[in-house]
Formats: sequence, structure tokens, C-alpha cells
Amino acid sequence: MAKTTTTAGTGRKGGTAAKGKAGDGKAEGDKTAAGKAGAAGSTAKGKTAAAGKRAAATKKAPAKRATTARGGAAKGSAGTASTGKRAAAKPAAAKASSAKASTTSTAGAAKRGASGGGKAGAAKAAAGRHPWLDSYPPGVPAEIAPPEHESIGALLTDSCRRFAARTAFTCMGKSITFGELDRLSADLGAYLQGKGLKKGARVAIMMPNILQYPVTMMAVLRAGYTVVNVNPLYTPRELEHQLVDSGAEAIVILENFASTLQAVVAKTKVKHVVVASMGDLMGLKGIVVNLVVRRVRKMVPAWSLPGHTGFNAALKEGARGTLAPVEVGADDVAFLQYTGGTTGVSKGATLMHRNVLANVAQNALWLQPLLDKRDHPDSLVYVCALPLYHIFALTVNALMGMQQGGHNVLIPNPRDIPAFVAELKKHRFNVFPGLNTLFNALLNNEDFRKLDFSGLILTVGGGMAVQRSVAERWKTLTGSTISEGYGLSETAPVATANRFDGEEFTGTIGLPLPSTEIAIRDDDGKDVALGEVGEICIRGPQVMAGYWNRPDETAKVMTEDGFFKSGDMGFMDERGYVKIVDRKKDMILVSGFNVYPNEIEDVAAQHPGVVEVAAVGVPDEHSGEVPKLFVVRRDDTLTEQALIDFCRDKLTGYKRPRHVEFRDELPKTNVGKILRRELR
Repeated sequence: MAKTTTTAGTGRKGGTAAKGKAGDGKAEGDKTAAGKAGAAGSTAKGKTAAAGKRAAATKKAPAKRATTARGGAAKGSAGTASTGKRAAAKPAAAKASSAKASTTSTAGAAKRGASGGGKAGAAKAAAGRHPWLDSYPPGVPAEIAPPEHESIGALLTDSCRRFAARTAFTCMGKSITFGELDRLSADLGAYLQGKGLKKGARVAIMMPNILQYPVTMMAVLRAGYTVVNVNPLYTPRELEHQLVDSGAEAIVILENFASTLQAVVAKTKVKHVVVASMGDLMGLKGIVVNLVVRRVRKMVPAWSLPGHTGFNAALKEGARGTLAPVEVGADDVAFLQYTGGTTGVSKGATLMHRNVLANVAQNALWLQPLLDKRDHPDSLVYVCALPLYHIFALTVNALMGMQQGGHNVLIPNPRDIPAFVAELKKHRFNVFPGLNTLFNALLNNEDFRKLDFSGLILTVGGGMAVQRSVAERWKTLTGSTISEGYGLSETAPVATANRFDGEEFTGTIGLPLPSTEIAIRDDDGKDVALGEVGEICIRGPQVMAGYWNRPDETAKVMTEDGFFKSGDMGFMDERGYVKIVDRKKDMILVSGFNVYPNEIEDVAAQHPGVVEVAAVGVPDEHSGEVPKLFVVRRDDTLTEQALIDFCRDKLTGYKRPRHVEFRDELPKTNVGKILRRELR
């Protein structure tokens, strides 16, 4: 998936994607809302409505979109778009707009066709407006079915009870079953409730891919709270912004990053801190793991957080109580996924339970033809190398995997290729979500080339564009075609994907998923003809409600008829496949992470020797792009290395400039705006 939010991070990414970014979400979404009785396909035409009072809320986005199931869902579909009860003061689109919503979605088109000529007429009408439907795998409906669950917590709890004896997650040789995950998440949820947090409170999670992450994520959702995913590599400045903006009252953090929290916690609303260690949940082995991490590898800087509670202590305290039932509905906020935007200020994409449930259902439908076609175990083994705090892995690995009773193998540090490959050797893996740079690094590892790939039935590419040369080498070695897709944090994340049952790499970002519409529009907001380039706009039940507390930013990306403007330029061919040709905005894509020039420029400009600065992305064979600074100096004593060093402790690694070029002046417009495009 291209911009998705695949590998770590936040932002422009979306699900499996062609040109996306990991962890960040570049686009913003409108709030969708569906009718409870299954009318899931209508999209409101009116402008982005002002969302009612949110206790810290986002401007509600264009009216509800719905989706009516056409043809029924395929097996294993998890739920879709949304439903009626809205949580008290949480972001939600106005009830009136739901009632007035016009049926302009695929489902609506199908309905109108049906009224004039039955099912055949419906299909013809829908395909006429939406050419991608003719390219769908046999049996995949145009629309997802009404949701089976009102909340993600309900979905996950149901899976834990259905698949109690199966292995859910494995990390560093230790596994937990679905039954154990059910118990542990209930204990931690009870602990959080015992701290007096009210329904809807934001709880931050700052951990890599370790067993504590899925336990914490599920606990927060079951207890009625909102997950705020945080990149563990954030600097104090970046962490402070996210905690303050989200209003997080609690955080669960790995001790390796506790010193970062220590530097800023007093400036936030965080009152409850749970600190995990790598060895938690590993029994006696955990003692050895913690010793190595702390003493041998020295991966835990000194930290002090008075009043904190250890992760295992929190579990024990919670086990003495009981997780109180909480009525969580489809229109309650499930996740705040932070991403950048045109201003470079990190914003929280507000994902309701219905948004994420819809995307799980969409992906389940898309996966079914492959499962019908290929032999596979009852419990699919997923390789989870992309970070779970990123929306791509969160949805495609954790949530989809759990919905299906699958087994996720967690990789805490995929950059350690030898250790990664050694872990892969222990498993007959079936599903491998990743991004181009990861695939390329693995292909260049001799031990990886010796692995058994006989179980691999699906490779999903997202976070950044998959290069054809990498896809061809991967297919030659593994026998698996990389199915590239596209999405963003704001679309929960997958909007388009190539057919999972496809045999050939297409070089496109694929087809719109069920209940998803893609429009290609010009600068005036008008649809362009097939084959013509325009901005990729997305409408569907997976599109976010808006940006947390940022109605101004939400309004910039939502159209009057409910489409989300991605900021990416592309075209759709006659078969309905979408191809990205360029990014409309100035973002830099580093290994699937969105990097925003304004943020880097703001940091560099703080150096006393800098007069003017502009940041752009330049090609890099390892990460696709890296940031480069163009600087006008105050004096010649400022060196390239000095400026890079100055930025080091103020920016996360992937955001740091790798090159600096000094100039006498920077190109500007007539009004004095620096022209980055002339520096690329």
C-alpha cells in the first residue's frame, strides 16, 4: 500500500500502498456515518458539517457515507461502516445529515439501476459509473455488509473467545494465545478503569512490536478509551506536541523510551504512567532478556518517572478487580493516528470504531478469493515487521489477523536483518506485509534467500512505491506476487489494492476496495476523463471523521460531496486501476514515513548561523528519498556537519537532513515564498 501508513510512523500512509507513508497520514478525511440497519452506502452531499461539541473534537466531516451490502459479504467479513448510537460528546456527524444523505455511492447507483431493471440493471449502472467493479475478483461484492460488531473491542473479544486455544502473537520466542490475550487485556483494562479515567479518555501507547502492544491496545479499547499511537523514536519535542494535542491522560511506554517521557511529562495532562520492559510476559526468560537489554546492550537510558507503575504490576492490580462493561458504539473514537499536513503541524486523524471496522471488513472481502484459491492453514501466520503503532500494520496485521484467528509473528527491530531472518526461519509464514526498502534489504541477505517460502501465499506492499525490479526479484525468489495498495492514516488505511489473487505485478496501486469510490479531479474539483491525471479523491466508510480539534485542517481536504482529497496526483485506466504519478504536496517520503519540510526548516532555522532554509527530498537508493537542506548562511563558518548535528536531537532519525547545500540565495515567488520545486 502506498502511502499508508506502513512502516512505522504516522501519516500519509494508508493501507497497503503504492506511494504511501508509514505511520503518518497525509490526507484528511471526512466523517462517515452509516445507518444502523444496514443502509451502508449513502454519502452525504453537503459540506463538511460542523461536528457537534466534541470533548476535544474534530470538525466533522462531510456527512455520513453508508454502504449497502450488494450481493452479501464473503466469508469472514468483519463488519463495516457504522451505526447509530453515537457516543455522547465525541466527534460525530450531525444526525440530520445522516437522514438527508443522498445515495451517491456505488450502492446507491446499484439501487437506482435495480429499480429500473432488476439485479442486472443494478450491476450495469454501478459498473458504468465505477469501472473498477468489472475488474473485481468473482464473488466480491461492490459493498461491504452491515457490521457484525459495534466496536473493535467487541470484535477482538469475540475472536479471543472463538479462537481461545490458538496462538495470537509471538515475539522473541514467547507466544500468547487468544485466550491469554483476552485475560491479559481484561486485567489491564480493569487497571486503567480503576484509575478513574472516564469513557473516551485518551491513552497513549509508545512501544515497538512486542507482546505488550496488542495487550495494551485491546485493553484500552475494551475499557472504553481511545488509543493514541506514538512513535517510540520521537524526540521530547515531538512527544510533547502529541501528548498535549491529544489530551492524553495515561501512557503505556517501554522503558527504553522512558527518558523521553521524563523530559516532557510535566508539561502534559498525563497522570498515569505504566512502564513496560522487554521481558514482561516472558516468565523466567524475561529476567535474562531484561538483563541483556539493560546491562549488556545498554538500550535503556537512565530515567525517573515518580509514581509510575510497572506493566506486570498493573496486570496484577487489574486482576484483583473486574473489567466493567462499557457501551462503546461505532461512532466513538477508537484511534488518534497522528500525521502531518500542509502546515507541517502534526495532526490527529480521528478514526471512529466504524472506520476501522469497515476497513477490516473491506480487506477481509478482498482476501477471500485468494483463500478460496490457495491451500492454507486454518490459522494464517502473518509476518509483522512493520510497526503496530503505524496504521498499516495495525489494521492489516493486528486487527485483520485477530479477526481471522491468525498468528502474528512480531519483529521488534526489522532493521536488524540477520535477527529478522533468524526469526523467520522458525515459522512457515503465509502473509507478509512490508514495504519496498524492507523487501529489497531481505533480498540482498544470503540467509533470507535460503528460507522456505512454500507457505507464502500473500505479500502486501505499502508505505511507499514498490519498485518493479524489487517486485520481480521477490517473485522469482519466493513465488509470491507483491500486491501493492494505497491508503493513508486518514483512511484507516486501505483505499485501493491490487487483487490479492493476482498473478502479475501491475505497477499500479490497484482497484478501489468494496464500498470505496475513487474520483480523479482537476484543480476546480471536476472529474477528469479516464487516463487523465488529476488529484486522487477518496470516499468510503473507512475515511476518518476529521482531524482532532482541527476543523480548519479538516475543511481543507474534504469536498462538498464527501470526498477526501489525498494530495496525490494520479489517473485511473479503463479497467479501474489507479496509478500515482506524483505527489501534489511537498512531503518527503523516507522509507514509507512522511516527512514534512516545514518541520525540518523550522528546526534548522533555529540555528544562529542560518538566514534562510528550504528542505526538499532527494533520491536515495536505500530509503527512496532523504531530506536535503538548502541554506543561506550568516557566515562561512557554519558547516554541513554542524547543521546536521544541530538537528540531531530535535528530529527523529528519518526526519534528519542527510545533505546540506549552501547557497547565496534561494528561489522565491513574487511574494517571497521559497520555491522548493526549483531546488529538487
